[in-house]
Amino acid sequence: MEAYCVKCRSKREIKNPEKITMKNGKPATQGTCPSCGTKVFRIGAA
Repeated sequence: MEAYCVKCRSKREIKNPEKITMKNGKPATQGTCPSCGTKVFRIGAA
């Protein structure tokens, strides 16, 4: 699964993806960027 990394300014594969639920109840995936280590986030990813 890919997410946009703000620091790298490109789409990157999510490292250590973790499925979470946002405050409004919608699903999301959170992980880290493999090249810079910044936290990346993707909304609505199942």
